[in-house]
Amino acid sequence: MTAVESSMEGLPPVIADVPGQEHASAFLARAVQHPRHAYLFTGPEGSGKRLAMRAVAAALLCPDGGCGDCRACRLALGERHSNMLVLEPTGPDILVGRDAGDPNTARWLAGQAYLTPMEPGRKVLVVLQADRLRIEAADVLLKVLEEPPLDTVFVLLSARPDDLPDTIRSRCQEISFPPLSEEFVVESLVREGLDPGRARLACRLAGGNMGRARRLARDDDALAFRDVALEAAATAGQGPPGALAAAEQLTAAAKDFRGRLGEELAAELRPFLDERGKPEEAFRGVVRRLEEQHERRVRRAEREFLDWSLLALAAYWRDLVAASSGGGDDVLINLDRPGALGAERGAVSAVTAAIAMGAVEQARADLADETNLNARLILERLFLRLSSLAGHAV
Repeated sequence: MTAVESSMEGLPPVIADVPGQEHASAFLARAVQHPRHAYLFTGPEGSGKRLAMRAVAAALLCPDGGCGDCRACRLALGERHSNMLVLEPTGPDILVGRDAGDPNTARWLAGQAYLTPMEPGRKVLVVLQADRLRIEAADVLLKVLEEPPLDTVFVLLSARPDDLPDTIRSRCQEISFPPLSEEFVVESLVREGLDPGRARLACRLAGGNMGRARRLARDDDALAFRDVALEAAATAGQGPPGALAAAEQLTAAAKDFRGRLGEELAAELRPFLDERGKPEEAFRGVVRRLEEQHERRVRRAEREFLDWSLLALAAYWRDLVAASSGGGDDVLINLDRPGALGAERGAVSAVTAAIAMGAVEQARADLADETNLNARLILERLFLRLSSLAGHAV
């Protein structure tokens, strides 16, 4: 038995399934025996915070402490248990809300905290991206954390905990989720039956984010965002008219990606509908949450696709910096394109590639600021900048 296997022995099955976070998992296994009223999971995106949140919810709501097989576990692991409420930003911030009837706001969550649960047992209230709580929303949540209802456990998640008010952090048990190593992500994907080369490429393109790496490794069409981005950059190299056409290419691809998401909602709702296609009474709240989550995902879809595309462009320019500086193929992110990168390294200097990478990262930052409503203008500005760089080539 390996040291990792030994450390995971005896943990509730749902918590043992949280990948690569042995220290956090061991702590959570003890915590669910006598839970505190509030926890704060911190760590970068893709480190396993959300999986751990689901596992903790399953362990708290399961009559057997997190068996992983029962109805309660399955629903909690899918964030669909009626005693589990999830609050996440619907825009740039989490708002305070008009009153307790204003969904997906701090006042809504606070109001739900004191209601009798739909099913016997505990309630688990989750706040995703808790650092995006507005000041007045954080004040509402703070009042609930100061006087928590019985049998209610709060779980807050944040990749930027320093942006949370100290008053919120001080009332939560903080648990850190460090970044997953490349070797762990690759080995995990290989154990799932994926090709080692594809697994490593997916890991590097995903920046170590396990969930994204798994999607990239499994789906043959998952790299479409990179292909579209590189094609757009090539178009931008044809001068200012090409730069404007490149922005149109990427914008159109993002809209197409958003359109394809519409088919997923019906499949997600099917288990909660009766023979007439109506929501079963016990799952009306779950169905409503799924519909709201899907609506939010559709709203975010275009910017999400654009961010993935720009991340791929940044990786491309980063690889050219490495190649132009004499780095070997083992340091590349785009491991499947060493020949193309080798042919292009003579056409662009390391300095020019670094400037291009900086321009792409600035565009990503501008897109991440959701107060910038016109993504098209951001893309046009980026591609005009790339087209003006001497020696630009894709």
